[in-house]
Amino acid sequence: MISKVLIANRGEIALRVLRACKELGIATVAVHSTADADAMHVRLADESVCIGPPPSRDSYLNIHQIVAACEITGADAVHPGYGFLSENAKFAEILDAHGITFIGPTAEHIRLMGDKITAKQTAQELGIPVVPGSDGEVKPENALEIARKIGFPVLIKATAGGGGRGMKVARTEEDLEMAVATARSEAAAAFGNDAVYMEKFLGHPRHIEVQIVGDGAGNAIHLGERDCSLQRRHQKVWEEANSPALNVEQRMKIGQICADAMKKMKYRGAGTIEFLYEDGEFYFIEMNTRLQVEHPITEAITGIDLVHEQIRVASGAGLSVTQDQIEFSGHAIECRINAEDPRTFVPSPGTITHFHAPGGLGVRVDSGAYQGYRIPPYYDSLIGKLIVHGRTRVECMMRLRRVLDEFVIDGIKTTLPLFQELIANQDIANGDYDIHWLENYLAKTSV
Repeated sequence: MISKVLIANRGEIALRVLRACKELGIATVAVHSTADADAMHVRLADESVCIGPPPSRDSYLNIHQIVAACEITGADAVHPGYGFLSENAKFAEILDAHGITFIGPTAEHIRLMGDKITAKQTAQELGIPVVPGSDGEVKPENALEIARKIGFPVLIKATAGGGGRGMKVARTEEDLEMAVATARSEAAAAFGNDAVYMEKFLGHPRHIEVQIVGDGAGNAIHLGERDCSLQRRHQKVWEEANSPALNVEQRMKIGQICADAMKKMKYRGAGTIEFLYEDGEFYFIEMNTRLQVEHPITEAITGIDLVHEQIRVASGAGLSVTQDQIEFSGHAIECRINAEDPRTFVPSPGTITHFHAPGGLGVRVDSGAYQGYRIPPYYDSLIGKLIVHGRTRVECMMRLRRVLDEFVIDGIKTTLPLFQELIANQDIANGDYDIHWLENYLAKTSV
């Protein structure tokens, strides 16, 4: 069994992992940059190690420093959280070479699903429905031929991409050359890899993702889906479980397809298979081989602790439940609270002068923030997540309206006012939105 976990991350996810370890009686090591010396997870961990200055490349992305911290403290496992090194196959391999357990998938599976072209081909082989697109990398010289076969509009995407970078839409043949060139340029700058591929552009899809967990030995389960359609610049803002757009039959069918695929792969750990959903059809877009930011809403409707499952599987104990033991209960919504201007989304680092988290039945706040905490300007602007659960979606929405009025964060700008707007919107109340809805709303309301 794992006895000491080094948490190779920061912020709310580091605190989330720390809490799970403490519940399991596992000792914890927090690593941190000099900018995060006063972070909550650093204060609560059994041990802490400073691994470098503020820039991520010199601290949270510094594999040498993290491995050294494991050796210094005697940590026998590493939980990577999300972001940073969580989907870095080389990191997983290096830990394995040092006899340290990586609480995540195998390096082989990270590498396989990390390249979007290979991931799509693998998904097809495993029986997962995919969006029509190119069979491999698209070059400037063959782009037009491929686009004509697929049919305009088309979406150009970086093979190593994420977060909307290296992604461009070409609505006509005249748009294509520029779209491919721009996507390749952005991909090279962001990922050091200019390879792109092409897919059919769907007009008004929803973003649906299925949570899976596998034990690495051919057993896997799904924990339902999440609707992540409310996005800005391909960044998720509001997530729901279950999706307002699916019925029970659709939910269980796509969930079982995903679970069966993970059984065939002998996938180990938690993962999320993401789809675009339009006109009753699912189209695979990518797989995230890690814990997702929005995992708490799945925990809310299933009662299953996903970090516990990750640790169990990594230690060889297997899954704690079988598919027929999973019961889905109620509805959950997560709002991502960012240190940003709610209209312009410009980051707002600074000192929190007052912090009051809401409470009550069905309310959870995942945040490492506190009164007097200084939000550094060097990292992602997410400072916390508000998760609300109710017996029905209506009850969940009513509860969310109440707790948004209770949540107080002073001293910086946050996205809380945006969620107060959204909770009062009739389209949101009806669950009638797609991946373009939020940007269209913001464009209208900012005029």
